[in-house]
Amino acid sequence: MIIYHLISITLAVIIDCFIGDPSRWPHPVRWMGNFIALLDRHLNQGKYKKGKGIVLLLLVTTTVLVINLLVSWGAYEFHYIMGIIVEACLIATTISQKDLKTAALRVYKPLTDGDIEDARYQVSMIVGRDTEELDENEIIRATVETVAESIGDGITSSLFWAFIGGAPLAMMYRAVNTCDSMIGHKNEHYHVFGWASAKFDDVLNWIPSRITSFLMMLTNRVQYLKRKEAIKCWRVDAQKHPSPNSGFFEAAVALLLGIQLGGINYYNGLKSDRARMGISRRSLEKKDILHTIKIMQRAIFSFVIILWTGGGIIGIASAWF
Repeated sequence: MIIYHLISITLAVIIDCFIGDPSRWPHPVRWMGNFIALLDRHLNQGKYKKGKGIVLLLLVTTTVLVINLLVSWGAYEFHYIMGIIVEACLIATTISQKDLKTAALRVYKPLTDGDIEDARYQVSMIVGRDTEELDENEIIRATVETVAESIGDGITSSLFWAFIGGAPLAMMYRAVNTCDSMIGHKNEHYHVFGWASAKFDDVLNWIPSRITSFLMMLTNRVQYLKRKEAIKCWRVDAQKHPSPNSGFFEAAVALLLGIQLGGINYYNGLKSDRARMGISRRSLEKKDILHTIKIMQRAIFSFVIILWTGGGIIGIASAWF
């Protein structure tokens, strides 16, 4: 069965690379979002908000898992080729390589044209920070940081859970990640209610984030530092980030490019001073957006290779014993 998952994962990456998520097509994540919003309106009030947040998470993940188990089982019962195709299509909806690349290039183009206002607008579509006053350097930083963070929770974490349990677990992971995106905020309205979603998302991302970011450090040329020194700095810098997982990606990109990420951001007018990661050997440049996209693509390719290698080892071990 693991070979079916691996074929489905590979097909899913190819599908996402060429098709992505067309805005007019029905999309499971939108349905998840509507379900989460409905439960949020009914549960996020009164007492016992932490418990109600756990209930929301259980209802969403269980519903998504059961539906996708039934769909996958039905497809494989019909024919294994049908099962692989259905799984590939489902897994493809959980990753966003093409959309992430497109969004980053939409920021890059107006920057190269000197249209700072359009660049601010485009970056506002992919970041949560205030963008109205950002200069060119801060727009580049925001874009690079967003692409770096999204390599994990937007792509390779889904592939990791697809490897473990096929489309059902990939979709369940995406449901948890969507819960975290919608209600896992550290503000007055959600910091208690969204606690479970935020914590479970951290747990599910823990292993794939470290595998992926380590592959990034191994499969890309490190500028200005020796690789062993860069890996040592990467492990230290990653711990500075408020997220237990995102810091590994930002630190990796910063050290690979010889730039510094982190700094002062504003969210709804409130100042947030994020820890600096990387060693600043030069100032940020527009081309760093393109470099980060290439790092992302190489990370995805190497991650799929690692999954195939792991699948081969598991297959040989199973046959041996």
